[in-house]
Amino acid sequence: MDKNSGIDTIQQSQQKMARTAKAYALIIVVCQVLVLDASFQHALVLDMAKVLLDNYCFPENLVGMQEAIQQAISSGEILHISDRKTLAAVLTAGVQGALNDPRLTVSYEPNYVPVMPPALPTLPTEQLIRLIRNSVKLEVMDKNVGYLRIDRIIGQETTAKLGRLLHDNIWKKVAHTSAIILDLRFSTAGELSGVPYIVSFFSDSEPLLHIDTIYERPTNTTKELWTMPSLLGVRYGKRKDLIILISKRTAGAAEAVAYILKHLKRAVIVGERSAGGSVKVEKLRFGDSGFYITVPVARSVNPVTGQSWEVSGVSPSVTVNPKEGVAKAKSLIAVRKAIPRITKRVSDIIKRFYSFRDKIPALLNQIAEADFFTVISEEDLAAKLNYEMQSVFEDHRLNIKVMQRSPVIIENGQERDTMPEQYSSFDDLIDALFKLEILSGNNGYVRFDRFPMPTILLGLEDQIKEKVWQPIKDTENLIIDLRYNTGGSSEALPILLSYLFDPSSNIHLFSIYDSMRNMTIDFHTLHNISGPYYGSRKGIYVLTSYYTAEAGEEFAYLMQSLHRGTVIGEITSGTLLHSRTFHIEDTSLAITVPVKNFIDVNGECWLGGGVVPDAIVLADDAVERVHEIIEFHKDIQALVQEAGDLLEAYYTIPEVAAKVSRLLRSKMTEGLYRSVVDYESLASQLTTDLQETTGDHRLHIFYCEIEPESLHDVPKIPSPEEAGFIIDTLFKTEVMSGNIGYLRFDMMEDITVVRAIGPQLIKVVWNKLVNTDVLIIDFRYNRGGYSTAIPLLCTYFFDEQSLRHLYTIFDHATTTMTKVMTLPEVLGQRYGSKKNIYILTSHITGSAAEIFTRTMKDLNRATVIGEPTVGGSISSGTYQIGDSILYASIPNQAVLSAVTGKVWSVSGVEPHIAAQASDALTVAQKIIGLRAEIPGLVQAAATLIDDNYAFPSVGVDVAEKLEVAVASGEYNFISTKEELQTKLSADLLKLSGDKCLKTTSNVPALPPMSPTPETFIELIKVSFHTDVFENNIGYLRFDMFGDFEHVVAVAQIIVEHVWNKVVDTDAPIIDLRKNVGGPTSSIAGFCSYFFDEDKLIVLDHLFDRPSNSTRDVLTLAKLTGRRYGSKKSLLILTSGVTAGAAEEFVFIMKRLGHAMTIGETTSGSCHPPENFRLGESDTFLSIPNSHSDTSLGPSWEGAGIAPHIPVPADAALDTAKGILNKYFAGQK
Repeated sequence: MDKNSGIDTIQQSQQKMARTAKAYALIIVVCQVLVLDASFQHALVLDMAKVLLDNYCFPENLVGMQEAIQQAISSGEILHISDRKTLAAVLTAGVQGALNDPRLTVSYEPNYVPVMPPALPTLPTEQLIRLIRNSVKLEVMDKNVGYLRIDRIIGQETTAKLGRLLHDNIWKKVAHTSAIILDLRFSTAGELSGVPYIVSFFSDSEPLLHIDTIYERPTNTTKELWTMPSLLGVRYGKRKDLIILISKRTAGAAEAVAYILKHLKRAVIVGERSAGGSVKVEKLRFGDSGFYITVPVARSVNPVTGQSWEVSGVSPSVTVNPKEGVAKAKSLIAVRKAIPRITKRVSDIIKRFYSFRDKIPALLNQIAEADFFTVISEEDLAAKLNYEMQSVFEDHRLNIKVMQRSPVIIENGQERDTMPEQYSSFDDLIDALFKLEILSGNNGYVRFDRFPMPTILLGLEDQIKEKVWQPIKDTENLIIDLRYNTGGSSEALPILLSYLFDPSSNIHLFSIYDSMRNMTIDFHTLHNISGPYYGSRKGIYVLTSYYTAEAGEEFAYLMQSLHRGTVIGEITSGTLLHSRTFHIEDTSLAITVPVKNFIDVNGECWLGGGVVPDAIVLADDAVERVHEIIEFHKDIQALVQEAGDLLEAYYTIPEVAAKVSRLLRSKMTEGLYRSVVDYESLASQLTTDLQETTGDHRLHIFYCEIEPESLHDVPKIPSPEEAGFIIDTLFKTEVMSGNIGYLRFDMMEDITVVRAIGPQLIKVVWNKLVNTDVLIIDFRYNRGGYSTAIPLLCTYFFDEQSLRHLYTIFDHATTTMTKVMTLPEVLGQRYGSKKNIYILTSHITGSAAEIFTRTMKDLNRATVIGEPTVGGSISSGTYQIGDSILYASIPNQAVLSAVTGKVWSVSGVEPHIAAQASDALTVAQKIIGLRAEIPGLVQAAATLIDDNYAFPSVGVDVAEKLEVAVASGEYNFISTKEELQTKLSADLLKLSGDKCLKTTSNVPALPPMSPTPETFIELIKVSFHTDVFENNIGYLRFDMFGDFEHVVAVAQIIVEHVWNKVVDTDAPIIDLRKNVGGPTSSIAGFCSYFFDEDKLIVLDHLFDRPSNSTRDVLTLAKLTGRRYGSKKSLLILTSGVTAGAAEEFVFIMKRLGHAMTIGETTSGSCHPPENFRLGESDTFLSIPNSHSDTSLGPSWEGAGIAPHIPVPADAALDTAKGILNKYFAGQK
């Protein structure tokens, strides 16, 4: 929690308190009116309420008392209680129940005399010392562990008074211990002001910590407690262990110490939950009859937790009997002292041995930065280290455990490489290693329960050949039983695996990375072994159980990753492989570290965890299950071949079908279907292969015990009663406000059904909608159905004069192309092609509903709103694969666009307007409203341009073409105001060639400002940049022109602070590269400074469209300040940014031959345009309504002004300076 959260909580309480006070004032007034002549019980309740209001530390909770007081007064219950002590008990129950605070108690004590114990600072020094010595006990125990018992927390004043004594006799003696046990089990009294001193001793000097916030109700003040910046002597700091002992007697300030240090993660709390005392409780009298109420008048809010130790107490980190607290603390310190040594040892082992070398730096860093504050036992430390290591990299082989006895350091998989002594001959050894049998169906069976060392296998090669491989070489399949195999040597794997591949092949089997030798060894099939090979074509079936471990697991894993066999049985044991276990000295902890990585042919490192069989069954049932799978596998090749043949015969894209068919056969040959164990897994694997290869999610293989119904069975013609039911079920209609039709139907019926129910459908559904102005068709819940009725449905939305090509169907089976057209005649009235159609879609819109939607979108006949559709097909055939229960669903017809001629995508229909399906209808209604306004808005734009555009003939032409565009439907598919603005601006630019004629937003004019002269001076200094370069070359830059009236008002200031700095230079450079324009009214005045005053010069002829007149722009006869005159050279810098009024200035000075321009062609903007509102909308049209003289050729508007010397804008200033410097050098 933020350190200010406690303050926020109390400030909120104070705000509530103000409202509470008003409520109580009203209650008291009302009650006083009611009890002017009532019994003393009424007055007693009011007195108690006032005491609470003035003193209770949770004033915000007193709002709950209002109802309780009214109920107590109105019920009259207390009127019948004459016994004072009984009345006190009743009031106690009432106030505790209302405020849920057990500290609030009412008592009747007529003879009570408050006893005020003397404050500690007022006692004589000798008595203070004696008191402190009696409340503090100190000892340095074995292993330099300090023990400090404090039975009373002394306050700030006493601490200040006895500071040197406390330091020399207490803190100095424990400051250099290696850990401290702070015993607060008997601390029942003290002052909160002393808490910061104790907490600071166990904290660093920087940063200061906010440790508590105390709110006192009687004074309505809040005080924050912080650690102290300086202490007498040496601090204990926060790095050494601190154990605090508490008990149910621990109360008050001692609880505050324990609670604060616990939540600062500075101390481990040991013992039992503390008393749950209070910061400050007072016994206050109310009334004049001997009644008192005990009230907590102050409260604590911890800045870390936002809560307090009051009432609930401090919960220990480790719960023990308080009598056992010291012993438990000593054991905790021993554990915690060992943490740095243990973590260093763990890090050293990982650094030296861990097989994932690239993960070691991150692991070591994670361990180094881990927070072990919560660790209180070796079990905790093991769990914490495992969590930190696994958070870096999930490798369950790397782990730490608490061991009952010290483990032997071994590497898993070590085996003896000599014949065991109990076997008298090699034959006896082989008979013990391998158990062989030929099962029914000519299936070989071999069981071995341990992988021997390779030296034994190679040494006994001839005997193994004779006793194992020779008897099974002609079997149809081989069952390898590893259910009782507990591991052995991994180096035996290549030898045994080599027998299961062809002798001519060189198969990479696996690799092992050895971290201790820092090398990787690749294992391949061996060519130097004799004996018959079983080969790679026959089936291998590996049986596993929970006991299958180590090398046995690796063998099963390799059979899967090499696609050489099928694994049947239970998930293997997941025994750690290639690992070493190290004991952490002087602890019961041991770390197991993988020293080798087992890497398969795909480059994946197997992390153990058990091999999951292809067919999971109980180990006892594995043999029976393997025979079932062997029988199933006999048919797999034919089934895969048949699936490929069906695809080639029917799939819509023949070239893709041929490619996929070849791929299926290739996968079968490579053994990729050996993991398939039944029809369900075969269907799943084939579906995955088909969809991944084609990218077509419509391809699907499924299995079904009962022959599925064909989707293309001849539909049943419904009776009149059934027709009515179909219509009621499938169709929902509504005519919404604005004469908007709404039609929802959730399934596409076959054409024969549609024709059969046609008359009723027209009467009940269509006639309600055909005369609406707009139609919304809701397909959000339509999953598809039959596509045969789509041409009929589409026909209703086109005119009958000419048939429309909707789409083309390509049927792979018949290799025919069929153009689908609208129908010449339909039942009932057509909707026509002029009125707008909106189609709503969702992620479940599929099949025939998609075809209709895509057709209407393709032909620009509808706006689609909602989510992308599912991506179904117009027709999918269901075909049985052989004589099996497998079936293939194959899209057998492709749909080609009538517009592009290309095959429609299988990814579904993308809507014009993307929206959540649940919002699609609302979005459609908003778009309909906008589109109803668009013709009027575009017509308004045309009228405004015709009346106001600066070039009248162009304006007439633009207006006429805009009207044609609207009438031809170019604006029919606008869906947002932003789209309208974008299209209208693009059309205006295309029609006029003027980028200033466009839509815009109306920017409100800034309110008039009246700055002081000083402010004007500072503003002008910022707006203008001046300089004088070498050879007395002047430089003036400003980035915007001001309005003439505004400029005249400050002309004298501009002259004094800007113009006078450059007017006496020999040649000026006017930098307009970043000048974006502004009003052109000040152009004449600015130009005049560069002409002589003896005669007026016509600068430009400006045509004004609103007045349909042309006026001359002349130099001014009088100016503020001196003129530059016409004799000196003038250079103007321009860029593509230079626009508006700046271009007018450049245009005038260049045309009159009075300046050289250097830089880039200017923007080609216009004289300041005028903004016109389009109708009642918030869209505005920016229309240039004046232009410069075009009698001598095109003006700068729209085209820009080409410079005399074209250079990049960044180089313009240096180019200008170079020209002038060269000129002045020539003069000299």
